[in-house]
Amino acid sequence: MPKIKKHSGCAKVFRTNKNGVSKIGKPSSRHNTGKKSAKFNRNSRKGSTLSKADHNRLKNVI
Repeated sequence: MPKIKKHSGCAKVFRTNKNGVSKIGKPSSRHNTGKKSAKFNRNSRKGSTLSKADHNRLKNVI
């Protein structure tokens, strides 16, 4: 049987660390940041973690 390919778009967005936690960037932080507050822009640099339910759902895709 052929190997199952990972979704290359998701592989560029999600990063998994050694503990198995998937890290993602904050949404709404790509463009139009001039009208958003400085606090939002500052906090969106840190990124966030994927929930356990979403991580289990996307385990085969990453």
